[in-house]
Amino acid sequence: MNYSYIYKELIHHRHRTLVNILGIGVGIALFVSINAVSTAYQEAISLPFKNLGADIVVQRPEKRAIDSSQAPAAMRGIRVPFSNQLLPEEDIAKLASIDGVAGTASSLLLWEFDKGGFRTIMGVDLLKPGLGPVKVKEWIRDGRFPQKEGEAVFEKHYAKFHHVTAGDTVTIGGRSFTIVGLLEIREGSQIASANIYLALDDAQKLLPGDVRGVNVIYLRLQNPSLLGKVKTEIAGQVKGVSVTSSDSFLELMGGVSKISEQFSMLASVIAFGGALFLIIKTMLTNLVARSNEIGILKAVGWTGKDVRKQLIGEALVQSLAGGVLGLFIGYSISYLIGFLEIPIATPWEINLMPAFAKDTEAASKVVRLPVSISAGLIMASIVLSVVTGAISSYFMGMRTGKMKPADILRRL
Repeated sequence: MNYSYIYKELIHHRHRTLVNILGIGVGIALFVSINAVSTAYQEAISLPFKNLGADIVVQRPEKRAIDSSQAPAAMRGIRVPFSNQLLPEEDIAKLASIDGVAGTASSLLLWEFDKGGFRTIMGVDLLKPGLGPVKVKEWIRDGRFPQKEGEAVFEKHYAKFHHVTAGDTVTIGGRSFTIVGLLEIREGSQIASANIYLALDDAQKLLPGDVRGVNVIYLRLQNPSLLGKVKTEIAGQVKGVSVTSSDSFLELMGGVSKISEQFSMLASVIAFGGALFLIIKTMLTNLVARSNEIGILKAVGWTGKDVRKQLIGEALVQSLAGGVLGLFIGYSISYLIGFLEIPIATPWEINLMPAFAKDTEAASKVVRLPVSISAGLIMASIVLSVVTGAISSYFMGMRTGKMKPADILRRL
């Protein structure tokens, strides 16, 4: 392989070289951008659970949701939500013992109705730092998370609306609490979104009488592939509970989610095929344009093997350059698409807000597509570009290399 000739050939025919590189780059950009966007959509749907560190949320709806003849509970003061009744300890133990469950965490979600309006209160288990809504302490923007009795953290927008800040004393359920921190809810985390966060013990003391309990259980699985099996086990062992997972968001979105799920694989195949077609077409056009030059080379003594090696060398350089250009274009397209937003509706079972509340924003959030290009996608793109360019040049070179110099020169 004559490296000096490769360099001179690419520089001398720079316009043709640039066209070849651009053609390969367009194919790779198509492959990169379509794969990145289809993957981002799936990640956006699973974002709420990713921010909880959990795979499944288990709750028990109020009997009134099942038995419509039961009178509704009074909407005054502190109460548990309709979809989050207290779970007995035996049910919690059953959930923890299910095969495939790696960890559990509990929380207590409360609603408070008073003259000042409505607010949500979340009691979190401080002993489970990586699972459930206690993860919101990672989103503290001012101060710290509660460490002892009588301390609370406010969501910063709620605090601003009510003109309170860290260090202030507030009354919650008739008890005094000191605000020790403000936090900002991460995008797509409506499952963990509340106005006020307390230690679980403090939240339990807000309930009337000596009632102590939790009403939301978060489960982390040993392997995400066990999701269907574990959900079936929960339905069989713990009666009357609602089980929510990331696929619940997909089901809620209906046809859009199904199309997206199928589109992810189909898009990859189409993008791969499109990139393959553009690269082969570019290489073929290049070889046809150079048939006269190849005839001259063979006339002065180059063998078919020499021609093939030379063409493969040029193809590798152009394919690598085209692959890098395609990655840059694909990343730019993906970056711009990342500004698009999609609505993610919250299933009723884990909606923190009552349907009649004025602020129902927590029921549906709009999140930006988390578009990114993984190392695997980068490697696949470079390999696709280089290997396809080299193979197509090799086979086309074999065909051209077999042609007799006289037949080629006769066309000049």
